[in-house]
Amino acid sequence: VTTMKIAFDVDVIRDLGITRMVHQVAEWGYKYIEQSPHPQINPFYKHPRAGREVIAEYKPALRETGVEISSFICVYRWSGPDELRRQAAVKNWKRLIEVAVEMGVQVINTEFSGDPNQPEICEEMFYRSMDELLPIFEREGIRVEIQAHPWDFCEEHNETVDIVKSFRSENVKYVYSVPHTFFYDKGKGEVEKMLRYAGGDLSHVLIADTRNHTKHCRYIVNPPGVDAAVHQHVGVGEGDVDFDALFRTLREMNFAEQTFKVGGAPIVAASLFGYPEKMKYQAVETRELIERELLRR
Repeated sequence: VTTMKIAFDVDVIRDLGITRMVHQVAEWGYKYIEQSPHPQINPFYKHPRAGREVIAEYKPALRETGVEISSFICVYRWSGPDELRRQAAVKNWKRLIEVAVEMGVQVINTEFSGDPNQPEICEEMFYRSMDELLPIFEREGIRVEIQAHPWDFCEEHNETVDIVKSFRSENVKYVYSVPHTFFYDKGKGEVEKMLRYAGGDLSHVLIADTRNHTKHCRYIVNPPGVDAAVHQHVGVGEGDVDFDALFRTLREMNFAEQTFKVGGAPIVAASLFGYPEKMKYQAVETRELIERELLRR
């Protein structure tokens, strides 16, 4: 019996308000919400909001629709390089864990953050933060899942997997974000190799396409050589990712059939941003694609 959760990242519809947002996800046929940073709940880099009124609105909307929150996403400066901001990020984390427990959510997925120009300091800061947070994740039964994001102190797949594995903890797992594929292996896009390298620590996959930013003139950025990271989260087939290889490998790895000791089922989330006007059909098409490829529906 497959237990995999198919979730919708609500970033692209967060302006609808809480109740309408939840109902919209249900109308598109999703059973799960991936609650990415939301200004009233878990804003980027700032202390969680999640006031009483917001929670009092969110819970009934979930009950009415039968939708559940599969996971929270947070992005905090927990890898420095500034120590005071790192401490503030840890405080943010502690509050978000409380909110997750209150909402019955066992999975939080996150990014390294930090500064790619100061990777050594940022990695030290990251481990310092995890020293404080891992006992809390373990106590509260939270699965924290880590992805490398473009412009993090570590942008590459294999190194990120190695960092995840370094904790030797059932509470720490890995997120493969498909739209970051070409950052993960410097433009090669070898999805099968990367997924297999993550192996049993892969608990979460984010589905969206992107172009290969390393190809000549795929993106034109002025002035040339500007210190920035460019990627997209567009519909499957609109970019350069090899989705046939991706889904085939996930099937061969029995990704959908796993159960993790912490947080239960693996998660696949539609992670489409940038084109809200396309969501009325892309949200449904993406869900159907995931069901077809991984649940054989």
